[in-house]
Amino acid sequence: MALSAELLQRLHRIHRQLSDLRERQEKGPRQVKAREANAAKLDAELVAAQDVVKQTKALSDRKQLDLKSNEGRIGEWQVKLNVCSNNKEYQTMIDQIAAAQMAGSVLADEILETMERIDQLEAVVVEVKERLAAGKTELSKFRDVVAQEGALIGADIARLEVELGDAEKALPADFRVDYGRVIRSKGADGMAKMEDGVCEGCGKQVTLNMQNHLLMGKPVFCTACGRLLYTGER
Repeated sequence: MALSAELLQRLHRIHRQLSDLRERQEKGPRQVKAREANAAKLDAELVAAQDVVKQTKALSDRKQLDLKSNEGRIGEWQVKLNVCSNNKEYQTMIDQIAAAQMAGSVLADEILETMERIDQLEAVVVEVKERLAAGKTELSKFRDVVAQEGALIGADIARLEVELGDAEKALPADFRVDYGRVIRSKGADGMAKMEDGVCEGCGKQVTLNMQNHLLMGKPVFCTACGRLLYTGER
């Protein structure tokens, strides 16, 4: 029984359609995972931003306690000024108060800078939250789209697999092993049309003897790429 060029063309069309559909079927979940990874990254970014705010606020609190403690010491030393027994002790106390006041001034400036920093960090937290919310909304919508498309693609694949099975039944029994081998090995790329004496799969010239075999309906595999060849419409 001769191989029909029309049958091989049909088989190749079905294999290519199935390959395209399966690629689309796999692409959707990959895209979902990519968006999930982005959402997870934003989650981690939010946690990190919130942690920085927390740490900066803790630092501000410590500095304010230090400032309060410093002010308390200054108050105590100012009281002790009245009971100093000599000028040396009095001057020492004055120097201590001056140094503490200077340190307090520095602390006050640092506290102000820290509070401004907290405002900036909290603005970052708000911005990350907004991006995260938008990302999760987009992810939810995209999941729905992928699920709907996946159902349609699955139905098309099932239909084409039935069509493929029906078409393969028309292959000569003694050729099905070779056909199955090349399809398992190369998938949709396991077949190619010969046009003007050239394999369209690899662009190599097909010998005249092989071309004659094709015209007689004999199975021919490209010697360069191994594809199962078939002729175009005549």
